[in-house]
Amino acid sequence: MSECVQWQDGSLLLICHLQPGASRSEWSGRHGDALKIRIQAPPTDGKANAELIRFLAREFSVSKCDVRIVSGEFSRRKRLLIDAPSSWPDALHSALPDAIQPESAAMPVTAPRPQD
Repeated sequence: MSECVQWQDGSLLLICHLQPGASRSEWSGRHGDALKIRIQAPPTDGKANAELIRFLAREFSVSKCDVRIVSGEFSRRKRLLIDAPSSWPDALHSALPDAIQPESAAMPVTAPRPQD
């Protein structure tokens, strides 16, 4: 089991390292024991957190209210909980070749979505 991706009672716990102010929001591999995510928004006034929640909701095909920051609200390192994700981003397979599979075998693997 990967230390940066864990299942907890049907919810997915992600440990992430953010790089705010990127040219676009995207998965960017690993950063130590965390997933690295590049976020387009600047790290001011909660804009990066809002973009992170929007990005993860889109990637896991859930509503924004199903993505919560558990810890690290004011830090680049965050723990996020995604309630009942209905898809598994294809980019996670590249970042985590030994990653645990989704709890539901019926959960589709999705290709990266075009940027808005």
